[in-house]
Amino acid sequence: MDPAPAGTVAGEGITHEELRLAARNHALPLEALRHPITPAGLHYLLIHFDIPDVDPGSFRLEIGGAVARPMSLSLDDLRSRERVTEPITFECAGNGRALLDPRPISQPWLTEAVGTAQWAGTHLGPLLDEAEPSRDAIEVQLTALDRGVEGGVPQAYERSLPIAEAGAALLADEMNGGPLPPQHGFPLRLVVPGWYGMTNVKWLTRITVLEEPFTGYQNAVGYRMYAPDGTPGEPITRMLPRSLMVPPGVPEFMTRERQMEPGPVTLTGRAWSGRGPIERVEVTTDGGDTFADATLDPPLGPHAWRGWRLAWDAPPGEHELASRATDAAGNAQPLDPAWNLKGYSNNAVERIRVVVAGA
Repeated sequence: MDPAPAGTVAGEGITHEELRLAARNHALPLEALRHPITPAGLHYLLIHFDIPDVDPGSFRLEIGGAVARPMSLSLDDLRSRERVTEPITFECAGNGRALLDPRPISQPWLTEAVGTAQWAGTHLGPLLDEAEPSRDAIEVQLTALDRGVEGGVPQAYERSLPIAEAGAALLADEMNGGPLPPQHGFPLRLVVPGWYGMTNVKWLTRITVLEEPFTGYQNAVGYRMYAPDGTPGEPITRMLPRSLMVPPGVPEFMTRERQMEPGPVTLTGRAWSGRGPIERVEVTTDGGDTFADATLDPPLGPHAWRGWRLAWDAPPGEHELASRATDAAGNAQPLDPAWNLKGYSNNAVERIRVVVAGA
C-alpha cells in the first residue's frame, strides 16, 4: 500500500485539502502555554474521520480476543472502578510538519499541536488482568467508533499497543473535571502517557487482545517513519523532547512577528518528553550562538510538561529566540529538523523572531 499522504510540495502554498483539515482541527495558541492545565477549548485537536454520535446509555466497551473471560462494560461499570486523575501531555506526531521543505501534504501543523489536560478514568491494566489474556498475548488492538477512508482503505480508526504498555493506559471519561467533549472522544477514550497523540484513541469501543502483531492501516502504513523513496521504517511511538515558549511582546497581525519594548522581561515556556522527565531547558536570544540554562518549575506530574523561565534584558534590535529541552534519558532537541516523507517527529527547536523597539 502507498504511504498516505505521500505527496510533498516545495515552496508552494497550503492546498485546499490541507486547508480543510486545518479548519476542522486546531492548534494550541502559544500564549495559552501560560496555563499549566490547558482549557479544553484550547487543547490541540486532530480528528481523523467524523465525530460519531454516541448514545452513552447504550454504550459498551467490549474486551475480547485472546482472553479467558471476555467482558462487556457499560460506562457505569467503568465508573465504579478505582478512579485516577492525572495531568498528561499530548502532542501530535505530525507537530512541526509544515516547517519542513519540501512540506509533506497533510494536517499543516507548525509547532502548536500540543496540550495538557487533567484526564480522569480508570486504568486498563486491572481490567485486562480480569479478562485473563493468554500467555501468547503480545498486543491489544484498540478500535474506535469513527470510520472513514485513508490511503484508499475503508476502516474504523484502529491502533494497537504492546500489552506490556497497556497496563498504564487510562480509560478516560473526564477531561479537566467534566465529561469528555464530543471532539475529545465522548464518552470514552484511551490515554497512553508518553506516547504521541495517535495512540490516545478517541471514542474507544473495543479492545481485542492479540497473539500476533496488528497489521491494520494506522500501525502498518499510517504512523511510521518513511525514507524519501517511500521505504517504511520504524513505527511512531513515544514523544521526543520539545520546548515551546510563550511569545513575548505583542504580534503583528499577519506575520505574528513579535514586537516589544526594550528592558527586563521574563521568558517562560513549557517542555516535555515521552522518553524521560525534563531535566534541562536552554534558551538562546541570538539565534543559537549561545544558550543559557533556564530555571525549571516543579513538575506537574510524571507525564506532564514542565514549566521554565529565564530573565532577559532585551536590547533594541532584531532577535531570534529559541529554547531547547533535554530529558533524563539524555535526548535533546536538534537545532535543525531531520526531514522524513510524512513529517513525523520533527522536534527541532522552535524559533521566534522578535523586534525590540529603539533600534
